[in-house]
Amino acid sequence: MKKILLSLLIGSSFIGFSQETTPNDALRYAVEDLNGTARFRALSGSMGAIGGDLSAININPAGSVVFKYNTFSASVSGFNKKNNSTYFGSSSSESNFKLDLNQIGAVFVFDNTDEKSDWKKLSFGVNYENTNNFNNQVFSKGINPYNSIGNYFLNFAQGIDVEYLTTLDGESIGSLYNYLGETVGLGFAAQQAMLGFQGYIFDLDDSGSFESYASNVPTGGNFYQENYIKSRGYNGKLTGNFAANYADILSLGMNLNIHFTDITKSTSVYESNNNIGTTASTVDRIQFENDLYTYGRGFSFNLGAIAKVTNELRLGLAYESPTWYALNDELTQRLIVVNSDANGTYTDVIDPNVVNIYPSYNVHTPSKWTGSAAYIFGTKGFINVDISTKDYSNTKFKPKNTKLYADLNDEMNANLKNAITYNIGGEYKIKQISLRAGYRFEESPYKVDQVYGDLIGYSGGLGYSFNNARIDLSYANTHRNYNQSLISSGMDDQARINSKNDNVSLSYTVTF
Repeated sequence: MKKILLSLLIGSSFIGFSQETTPNDALRYAVEDLNGTARFRALSGSMGAIGGDLSAININPAGSVVFKYNTFSASVSGFNKKNNSTYFGSSSSESNFKLDLNQIGAVFVFDNTDEKSDWKKLSFGVNYENTNNFNNQVFSKGINPYNSIGNYFLNFAQGIDVEYLTTLDGESIGSLYNYLGETVGLGFAAQQAMLGFQGYIFDLDDSGSFESYASNVPTGGNFYQENYIKSRGYNGKLTGNFAANYADILSLGMNLNIHFTDITKSTSVYESNNNIGTTASTVDRIQFENDLYTYGRGFSFNLGAIAKVTNELRLGLAYESPTWYALNDELTQRLIVVNSDANGTYTDVIDPNVVNIYPSYNVHTPSKWTGSAAYIFGTKGFINVDISTKDYSNTKFKPKNTKLYADLNDEMNANLKNAITYNIGGEYKIKQISLRAGYRFEESPYKVDQVYGDLIGYSGGLGYSFNNARIDLSYANTHRNYNQSLISSGMDDQARINSKNDNVSLSYTVTF
């Protein structure tokens, strides 16, 4: 229904070539956040050999058979994200808070009454979690002494005939933008070039060629630039779980997962300069706005085993398959340019009022292996360690036989690596109260982690048991540094972002 309304009210263009995609678009799905129950969060997700928690079955599905009784759990979380940005020596900060029902699920346990059978217990579970919360805001500002964002439009224009960048008699900007998007061999690149040409950001150069252009942005540097990014949405996962216990020694489990994604990302990049000419027309200010809506579905599965080596020692091993996503993108764009010459100042608003609807595409995230070990102190508590490995160089866009996706896959294979994650958590019980703490370290998926740094996290929490129920509360903090480009091509200047996430979760668990 949404697409129909957009087509009727705004107009749409069915594009044969996608917008400018980067490896970070795939890592949005390959790098998952740590969410779930408050107990799970308090332990920094370190429960692979312990089980007995609705979120722990996402690490090792054999953990559901650890439950003694039928169990229901629901969790509410408050997410606060703060991003500190540094761009050419200028600092800025932006924060965002979101309250969300991020987990709900149940496990049903069946004891085997046949005393002759070595299969002692079966369990079935269903659980929903938000695996990523994309509510976020990033603001960067600074004076760039080298490059203008006008280079983005000029970069796309070179080699495109000028006749494709101008409106014909009686033709609107929207009609031309729509035509370029639907024309094989032109598509997104021609649309970007047309926006820049209509805004007088560049013009034909003096070579006499109708496919060669020169910038109207004055040279001299000192371009004041701002970049504002606002995103909303989530990745969610619905899990169906099955597990069984053999001879009270070995537990085996399997998950079937359906993934959901729904993300809206709005970007606005602004530039002004004081290098104004006196005769020829020059560009004073540029504001370029993009709204990208991505939605789709995915599938994955998990396999896991937990072995009771001694009464105190548990060992676990789990495999998580790749997630096979089918995704769709819709994009709208708007450009505002202020030009000046000897006669005055002029403002051009290039607003095609068109929704670009791109063909569906696929993203395959890498698989993951997790090894776990836990030492249990009788009824007092435990310490658990999880070590996971995930080869991000196996992340793929498909159909891979297209040049765009083939080049992206080659780039990811060359620049991404196998990353190790360490999760350590412990719990200690004092009568009805459980005290918990955890530590989390995730290696960067990049070989050069300046692009997207390592993640470090700490967590703590407590639980209170009463009758057949328990209330859990947790606090978790993570931080990571990464580089953020203002535009996707034409200039490689980047802001350095220090991202800090604070999470408070509250869970209610009841057995029945």
